[in-house]
Amino acid sequence: MSDRRSTPETEAERAARFAAEEAATPTIPVTEYRARSRRSFLTGAAGAAAAFVGFRHLQSRPEIDNIPDLLRKGHEFNESVWTTVSQGRSAPTFDRSASSLIRVNGRHGLRDEIDLDAWSMRVEAPDGALLGTHVLADVTAFEKVEMTVEHKCIEGWSHIVTWGGSRFSDFAAQYEEQLGELPKYVALETPDGAYYVSMDIESMMHPQTLLTYELEGAPLDQLHGAPLRLSTPNKYGIKTLKRIGVIRFTNERPADYWGERGYDWYAGL
Repeated sequence: MSDRRSTPETEAERAARFAAEEAATPTIPVTEYRARSRRSFLTGAAGAAAAFVGFRHLQSRPEIDNIPDLLRKGHEFNESVWTTVSQGRSAPTFDRSASSLIRVNGRHGLRDEIDLDAWSMRVEAPDGALLGTHVLADVTAFEKVEMTVEHKCIEGWSHIVTWGGSRFSDFAAQYEEQLGELPKYVALETPDGAYYVSMDIESMMHPQTLLTYELEGAPLDQLHGAPLRLSTPNKYGIKTLKRIGVIRFTNERPADYWGERGYDWYAGL
C-alpha cells in the first residue's frame, strides 16, 4: 500500500475555495438587514418595557403573606388544581437498593442538640387543650412502615431515600373520640417553636405521610430530625418538619414558616 500523502492545499486554492463558499452563501440586501435590526430592537425594547411596567405593577399591589396578592392568588390557584388532581394519588416508590443517606439541608429548629431521652411531644386540640403527651415508644408501638421514595426540595434537587416510621393516620386515630369530626388542618412545631409547618388534613391522613423515626434502616440522628420527624413524598421538603415537638389539630389554617415568606403554602407534588 502506498504511503503517499495528499498534496497540501495551496494559498491560491484555499482562497478560491473560500470565494466559492462565500458566493454560495445566501445574503440579504442591506436595506432588509437594517429593517430587521430595527424590528428586533423595537421588539426587544417593547418586551423590556412591558416587563418593567409589569414588575412595577406587582410591586404596587397589596401583599398577602409577604408577596403581592396576584402572586399569592397564583399559588392558591395551583393549590385548587393540585387538590383536585391528586385525590387518591400516591407518589411512586423505588427499590430499597436505589436509596442512600439524604444530605442535611436546613437547620431551623435544630440549632442545638437535645436530650433525646427527655424528649416528649404534645398533641393539642383546636381550642389549645392538651390531648396527650407522648414519648417515642408511643409512636413505635404502631405498625412500622418503610417506604423508599423521592424526597424533593423546593430548591430544585431530589434524593431517593428510605424512611421508616408509623402512619400519621394510625397515630391520629387514638384521638377520634376526643376530636369528633377531624379538623381541617394539622400544625406541627419544633420544641423551640423556631420552625413550624401546617398541612391540610387530607394530606396528613395520606398513607404515605409518616411520623418517621428511622432513616436508611437506622434511628434518625439529630441533624436529620431525631427522635421524630415528618416525612411524605407528596409535598416538598419544606413541609417535612424535623424534630416534632407539638402536633395541633385546628380548623383555622395555621401559620407556616415558608408560607409566610412567600412560598406556596400547599407545596404539593
